[in-house]
Amino acid sequence: METNQIIPEQRILSKIYMIRGQKVMVDRDLAELFRVETRVLKQTVRRNLSRFPEDFMFQMSKEEFENWRSQNVMSKEDKKGLRHTPFCFTEQGVTMLSCILNSDVAIQVNIQIIRLYQDARDDPHSQRHPPQGGADGKHASWSR
Repeated sequence: METNQIIPEQRILSKIYMIRGQKVMVDRDLAELFRVETRVLKQTVRRNLSRFPEDFMFQMSKEEFENWRSQNVMSKEDKKGLRHTPFCFTEQGVTMLSCILNSDVAIQVNIQIIRLYQDARDDPHSQRHPPQGGADGKHASWSR
């Protein structure tokens, strides 16, 4: 089966973090991948909060946010858009997000993300791994 990748796998994998023991992607990174402003993404989520139970999305506490920022090397440019505690989306939350954003890019990127999660579940020893880590706030490791 041929897949139509619009974003390199490693770029997506590098944006998956382990927070509260869950593999998540943060709002700013998803906004970049989906090609929307973070502000627009957050507004859309707030208007549709009933679609995002806590196992789909949660907001980092200030302490988690400071810990996450300190553990992940970020340039001044990377820190832009991170003035507020980010929303963290689980695999299910990413899927719901693409449904409410309803753009062709969001749909295609979501398909890629879901396939990466699925590949990792099917073969935890696959070559598709984000950087090693696993402590809260660091890049997630696919192994369980």
